[in-house]
Order: sequence, then structure tokens, then C-alpha cells
Amino acid sequence: MSAKTEQKTVSAHDLSRYFGARIAVDQVSLELEQGEVLGLLGPNGAGKTTIMRLLTGNLAPNNGKVEICGMDLQKQTLKAKACIGYLPEIPPLYRELTIDEYLRLAVKLRRLARSKTDDAIRKAVERCGLENVRRRLIGSLSKGYQQRAGIAQAIIHDPAVIILDEPTSGLDPNQMREVRSLIRELGAMRSVIFSTHALSEVESVCDRVQIINHGRQVFEGSVDMMKLEGTRLEEIFTQSTMEKIET
Repeated sequence: MSAKTEQKTVSAHDLSRYFGARIAVDQVSLELEQGEVLGLLGPNGAGKTTIMRLLTGNLAPNNGKVEICGMDLQKQTLKAKACIGYLPEIPPLYRELTIDEYLRLAVKLRRLARSKTDDAIRKAVERCGLENVRRRLIGSLSKGYQQRAGIAQAIIHDPAVIILDEPTSGLDPNQMREVRSLIRELGAMRSVIFSTHALSEVESVCDRVQIINHGRQVFEGSVDMMKLEGTRLEEIFTQSTMEKIET
């Protein structure tokens, strides 16, 4: 696991979001420090993706507040978003572009200085293992390489906070292992939040885990502490998500 620092990068308090009469997220809070990886778990429809959209500023909360690197996401939106790298569940890819063309577009969207463009692309390509396919069309690549391309655009501007929604979904075991290794590397100096259905990923990659059920946080704990106590994450997940939440 990565070494901790005292620098808080994400602070979300009492986030709530409604879609009509339906409560998608109900008073969820979380905090993250630099050099920490947080796994967000929950059944389908639990509210994980909505929480990630709230944390990235792609969706405004009905109640609650998000601070990124000490900046209010709603009041200092552009500066706060500049500190975030985001990979949604469906990667925002342009299949008709090559990897190089796609990342050059990502650099422009992030408004990086021209003098930093080539270096930023080189680092993202190397970190995500895209050297051998960087001149190929994205549409011709495997799902694993496409997922790596999505992660590359999320980290192209060297953000302090990286948020990944189901980054290993649809990958084969070898591809999953490679992406897990990349997440561990990214989490060494940055803050990473990622959602997954694979409990083994959380146990092998994360420092902490939060479980969401019916839009509410039902568990939060240290992965190392659970291992020390001999507690199985599968048991915690099953118990937390099978219990009915009273309204």
C-alpha cells in the first residue's frame, strides 16, 4: 500500500442528489489524502456513478459540498476541475483518431502549454503501456488498449485526483492485472478513487473501501485493518448490501 501524507485532496460532505422523487445519493461523505487509493463498492444502481459525477463536477448536488485540493467545486469550478482526472464508465474515445491524435486533443482540452504537450503525451503513453499502438486508430484496438487510452486522457495533465468508474470492466484477466498495477502506481503520489464489482481488486489495490447501498454509505474501513483482523471483504459486502435500509 502507498505511504500516506497529511495533504487532503478530496473532501465531500453530506452529498445528496435527487432525480425527481428518487433519491440517488443520500448524505454521502468521503475524504481522501494524497497517496491514498479508495475503492467504491456497491450493487448495480447503488449510486456509485452518480457519486463520481458529483465529485467531478459533471453533476451538481442538491445538497452538500465538494472540495478538491481545498477548492470549492461549485464556486471555483475551473480551478478545481483542473486538479481532477476522470474516466467515466464509458470511456470518451474517438475511434477514428490514433492514440497520438486523441491525446493531443486531450492536451488542448486541458489547456496545457504547447511547450508541455509532447512531454505530457510521452509520459501518459509510457505510463499506460501504449508505446506500440500510439499510431494506430483507437477503433482498431482491443478493449484493453481502449481502456488504457481512456486512462491516459484522464492523467494527461498530471492531476492530483484521479477518478475511475469501472476501469477494469470487460477486460480479460491479464488486462485487469495490468490496469490494477497502473492504479497502484498512480496511487503512490496521487489520490485515486475507483469503482468496481471485483472485491479482489479492492483488497489488492486499495487503502480504504466505502460501500454504497441504495444511495447511502453503509460501510467504510481500512483494507489493511480488515486483513489484520481477519475480516473478509466479501462477508462485509454481503451483509452491508443485503440488509434493508429503512427510509
